[in-house]
Amino acid sequence: MERNLRKNFLNALCGNPVGMTPALSVTQTGTVELMDLTDASWPEAHSDPEKMATLALAGHEIAGLEAVRYPYCLTVLAETMGCNVRMGTKDIQPSVLSHPFSEGPEKLKVPEALLEKGRIPIVLKATEILAARAGEENGKEEVPLIAGMEGPLTVFTHLAEVKNYLIWTIKKPDYVNAFMETCTEICIEYANALLDCGADTLSMPDGGIVGSRMMPPSVLENSVKPFYKRLCKKVKGPVILHICGDVGDSLGTLSECGFEAISIEEKVSLKAAKEVIDGRARLIGNVSPSRTLLFGTPEAVKAEAKQCLSDGVDILAPGCGIAPRTPLANIRALVEARNEWYGEKE
Repeated sequence: MERNLRKNFLNALCGNPVGMTPALSVTQTGTVELMDLTDASWPEAHSDPEKMATLALAGHEIAGLEAVRYPYCLTVLAETMGCNVRMGTKDIQPSVLSHPFSEGPEKLKVPEALLEKGRIPIVLKATEILAARAGEENGKEEVPLIAGMEGPLTVFTHLAEVKNYLIWTIKKPDYVNAFMETCTEICIEYANALLDCGADTLSMPDGGIVGSRMMPPSVLENSVKPFYKRLCKKVKGPVILHICGDVGDSLGTLSECGFEAISIEEKVSLKAAKEVIDGRARLIGNVSPSRTLLFGTPEAVKAEAKQCLSDGVDILAPGCGIAPRTPLANIRALVEARNEWYGEKE
């Protein structure tokens, strides 16, 4: 059956009927095997738009995933806002080294000409390249482009450090509000620029603090939810929220924010999550990226993927970012499992 992958993905994302559940990744897809096959490796692919685009396309063209997802880190906005970033190695992602606003939000503001700073122009250029190549491949924009970006909580904790965030939620809630105001506006501006350059949707890993259960429900409800709702309202396209950890207790609140979908780890029961969300958002996941994709066999990947499909997942995907040393055969097995589950062999 010939299918338009882009249309199929967008229908699934919006809760419309689909021919087959999409099988893809809304989290990072760069692996060492794909880097070797394309000559587009980290850390260069973080800062070179051509290599960024080439490696991203390989996730679809070589690994078989039904979307193109890029870039490969959560440091683009942090670096733009003044954090020092270690760019990592071929198999280690970039990481934040400094927290320039750890004393408070007094000098924090949305920079003028934000979209011209740091690596933002590189990611925007990669988006344009990918939009053209994904369209040229089949004479139309068939393969969906998923642009990853930090969410406001992640930007906040990069700028000020996690421990300060947790302290301020109790002792200085005005600090929390000031940071969330600015970080949300930064995310909105960047997200809309990515969409304008050709991305089909945004994937926003955020709120690891929520999954760690360090955030009280009242903070999520009163200090995070309003900003998530603002972001979803102001961004000009669909937004996927990815949350690490066990967010089962928080899914009800998160599903009320306006995200088209929520991506969850294997720690969360899909069946329970569907009951809590009650149709307010689609569910993406949740094949284990470490236990199964990284260290398992293709057969183990298929078994877990088929269980996700049986449990009613809306989009089949890894439960978090694909580890750089993940075998190519295991990534391909994700799509193969979906085909077998539908009784359709390629």
